[in-house]
Amino acid sequence: MTEYALFLGCMVPNRLPHLEFSFRKILNHLDSNDLVHDISGFGCCPEPIGFPGMDNITFMTLAARNLTVAEEQKLDILTLCTGCFESLKTASVKLKHEPKLLEKVNKHLSKVGREYNGTVEVKHIAQFFYDDIGFEKLKKNVVKHLDNIKVAAHYGCHLLRPSEILAFDDPHNPTKLDELIEATGAKSVMYLRRDYCCGAGTKSLDGNVAAEMVMEKLRQIARVGADCMSVVCPFCFLQFDLGQEMASRAFKDSYDVPYQIPVLYYTQLLGLSFGIDPKEFDFKRHRIKVKPLLEKIDAVAVPAV
Repeated sequence: MTEYALFLGCMVPNRLPHLEFSFRKILNHLDSNDLVHDISGFGCCPEPIGFPGMDNITFMTLAARNLTVAEEQKLDILTLCTGCFESLKTASVKLKHEPKLLEKVNKHLSKVGREYNGTVEVKHIAQFFYDDIGFEKLKKNVVKHLDNIKVAAHYGCHLLRPSEILAFDDPHNPTKLDELIEATGAKSVMYLRRDYCCGAGTKSLDGNVAAEMVMEKLRQIARVGADCMSVVCPFCFLQFDLGQEMASRAFKDSYDVPYQIPVLYYTQLLGLSFGIDPKEFDFKRHRIKVKPLLEKIDAVAVPAV
């Protein structure tokens, strides 16, 4: 089975370390620690929204430098963040298929004694669970079927688009995260605006627009009675957790639904179905209280047979 270098990026270790802890708890529970390695030398991915538009060669060079760190260890890269996934996967694919671009990038890398040979593949943890771990192993470890829980999946932008490069799922009708959610026994519910962006990319330009995007998505999720959201991106997590609290205050007179929809990173949801103690996931770090969801799960969740 493929082994990976874990790329944590910037946001997870600096602002959301409990998301990293939840992934490590799952790895340990699945006896899969030997598949994922911590290596030193990684830097910022760099971010995939503004940077490429300002200076694409510098963007590619910084991304490629990270790829060379994994290449030296003969490992592929696994990311917890969809933004990191898009940046590194874009560089990996383009440098593999565009020799002139690779030549330019390697000219810059030579200044720091590095060269990229195009051998590294990049995966997001959603792919890791879907393709490497597989449903059979996931379901085998479920001890508490979350049959009474409705979950709204949020794919986000950087997991799906540009689809010709990322190749994770159908960008117009994705299903893989829904399938991963339903491996826990929970119901992944459909809702309007499911493919909407979380708004993070507009935040630095217009905070009100970003907040309105959060509220519109929450309004649609509330309409279908979802008990929580499940995300696979740390920035999306922040937008719907901290951002939900802030947007609810800012637009309390404009929306008639008092949104309090818990936001769980996928590995947290998976861990609850594995019967891991919720205290292990540090839910106290969440701004939207997870306690009502945990109480509902404990009240009527169906034991696995």
